[in-house]
Amino acid sequence: MARGSTRPTSRDVAQAAGVSQAAVSLVLGDKWRGRVSEATAERVREAARDLGYRPNLAARNLRLGRTRTVLLVVPALTTEFFAGVYTGAARVAAAHGFGVVLYPSPEGVGPARDPFASAQAALDGVLASSMAADALTAIRGDQLPLVMLDSDPAGSLGAATVNLDITDGMRQIADHLLSLGHRSFLHLAADVPSWTFEVRARELAVRVGAVPGASLRTARAPISIDGAVAAAEAALSAPGPRPTALVCDDDKLAAGAYKAVRRLGLRVPDDVSVTGLDDLALATALDPELTTVRLDAELFGERGMRALLAVLEGRTPEAGDIPVELVVRASTAPPSAS
Repeated sequence: MARGSTRPTSRDVAQAAGVSQAAVSLVLGDKWRGRVSEATAERVREAARDLGYRPNLAARNLRLGRTRTVLLVVPALTTEFFAGVYTGAARVAAAHGFGVVLYPSPEGVGPARDPFASAQAALDGVLASSMAADALTAIRGDQLPLVMLDSDPAGSLGAATVNLDITDGMRQIADHLLSLGHRSFLHLAADVPSWTFEVRARELAVRVGAVPGASLRTARAPISIDGAVAAAEAALSAPGPRPTALVCDDDKLAAGAYKAVRRLGLRVPDDVSVTGLDDLALATALDPELTTVRLDAELFGERGMRALLAVLEGRTPEAGDIPVELVVRASTAPPSAS
């Protein structure tokens, strides 16, 4: 064969190996076992290596009706966390020959336009955070495989759901603060209509409510520093006994709570203990460093992508929530005697 600059074809590989083009497709598609011999398969692989042959994935995917591309839909909120989710998801996808398109929902949450002429034609599946669930309305399609992240398993839109054990995370926070002696709690809750935040509020209320003499108030705030400052300052200044423990739905809200505490002439943790949830880089940048719950964002993305690949292959995804871990730092202490 006069190779020159001409790209080798599967026909060239077949001729060099002395087999049919069908045999080449089976071997290079890793579907040869039980259909051709090991010796024949090795001969085909060797011929492909010698010729520098690479299959035309675009043409092959067109024939198969598969693009080997999945969409990751996330809110444009807490971007550091979702960057980790993307990293984990992309790593697993790449190992299986898939690409990942990252699609942040506009305005953090809310409906979104289809980023493709036709998502069903352009994608094999979707991995989506429940915080961006409304963005799925235009892109899901009836037949598009979908795996949800941080979503109520009982009411999920998806074929499978992958969750962090958020209930246990909030249980660990509540038990830690109660063991220090706190009985007056303020929950700085994310003002986002999402299952994951409903779980946090519900578990905190259950834990505090089970302790005689303990009380819980709630202040809602958008997930922003300024929103958290305003909500926390108003709640801590309200009439009545001041809460001694401020439980925040995420680390960004906790950062805002720190500012509110200082504006009121108070100190963390001497006057008010503060906790977060995420363990972002921000948690150790704060002074004092923040007691929070570590969520493994990359593992979350990995598990989500493995679940989607299982759905695409007709397998049952791995069951069980991903464990989370309380990281105790300097922002929590026993309540002061005053």
